[in-house]
Amino acid sequence: MSKEQGSSGPRRAVCTGITIFLLLAGITLLVLWLVYRPHKPRFTVVGAAIYGLNATTPPLMSTTMQFSVLIRNPNRRVSLYYDRFSAFVSYRNQAITPQVLLPPLHQGKHSSVSVAPVIGGTPVPVSLEVSNGLTVDEAYGVVGLKLIFQGRLRWKAGAIKTAHYGLYVKCDIVMGLKKGLVGQVPLLGVTPCDVDV
Repeated sequence: MSKEQGSSGPRRAVCTGITIFLLLAGITLLVLWLVYRPHKPRFTVVGAAIYGLNATTPPLMSTTMQFSVLIRNPNRRVSLYYDRFSAFVSYRNQAITPQVLLPPLHQGKHSSVSVAPVIGGTPVPVSLEVSNGLTVDEAYGVVGLKLIFQGRLRWKAGAIKTAHYGLYVKCDIVMGLKKGLVGQVPLLGVTPCDVDV
């Protein structure tokens, strides 16, 4: 009986030591998370240009567009890395441009960067509904599109980098577009994009 009581003392000390260590590690992680709490980036479309739009030869559609997008990093202590970054344009939930790969991007702490990808140029198969809808909207003078970014995102705080997280950004764009118009087109309302990480 005395042997069992003698061995329970060191076991209890080890268990107490492990519990205290885990508690301190948890408190440290909580404090670090509160200090460096990373926020999602913010995307806003600030300009658009159309260099070609041919929706009259279904089932193929060809368009070339350029969008000016302001990306803001709201984090004061964390920088952002965008990897496998790509963009495409959709209309009525169907892609009307091919997916374009963008160069990897590093964004410093609490900064903004502007990107202006040229998207399209290659014909894409579309449904007759999309082709007809775009032709009608163009004749009406108002077209609603979605600019979509996809990629992988990492946060960096000091020497610590997080794992990759999937990034999906959806920007709803309503623009004034008349048939035959080439170049800058007016945006009829700018709203921040939806960012999912």
